[in-house]
Amino acid sequence: MSEKLDGVRGRWDGRRLWSKNGHLFHPPEEFIRGLPDFPLDGEIWGGRGTFGETAAVVQRSRDDEGWLQLKFAVFDVPEAGTDFFQRIARAEKWFAAHPSDYAFVLSQKIVQNRDHLQEELRRVEGLGGEGLMVRRPDAFYRVGRSAGILKVKSFQDAEAAVVAHIPGSGRNRGRLGSLRVELDNGIQFRIGSGFSDAQRENPPPIGAVVTFKHYGFYPSGIPKFPSFLRVRKDQDL
Repeated sequence: MSEKLDGVRGRWDGRRLWSKNGHLFHPPEEFIRGLPDFPLDGEIWGGRGTFGETAAVVQRSRDDEGWLQLKFAVFDVPEAGTDFFQRIARAEKWFAAHPSDYAFVLSQKIVQNRDHLQEELRRVEGLGGEGLMVRRPDAFYRVGRSAGILKVKSFQDAEAAVVAHIPGSGRNRGRLGSLRVELDNGIQFRIGSGFSDAQRENPPPIGAVVTFKHYGFYPSGIPKFPSFLRVRKDQDL
């Protein structure tokens, strides 16, 4: 298991860095200089709570200064016919011999039991992390979603489109009170928590796709206790 990093997925092909949807990124030479000539799969990451800034940097055609505030966290090596331990060992061996200021192999721990998993989840969430990724060690590498990888969080998250801004009252008078959003199935509801003061002053625009956390659904299909997480800026990456 490893921490689930809230960054932008990146795939290194041995020469260039690509998004999960095949868009070419434009990091400076300094950022990629220490990467190997074999493929890597990982997350372009600026630290916990920095998803918006990270997504903005990687979408620009050139932002050398921004890229040098990021790191490439390697969590797999696309290699056919080998299990996860064999694949990640190849990356660890490379970076042990070729240390990089801008790339590292994400720390992995073996899950001992359910209590160990819950303890690690509490630790990561206490540090501001999103949750954990748990992998079957005998699973082969697979592009896209894999049954051998499980995301573990104490909450669920989902996405919805902003359809209206609801004005605030009290301390939020004159700025955003809540967002009215719509799920893919057409159900609408409000998100009124999770916003910073800056986000209430300058809320996500109508039509933006936002990610929110929740704790399941009511029979009506409305999420329980929805809370804003971020604007989904990398939906086309």
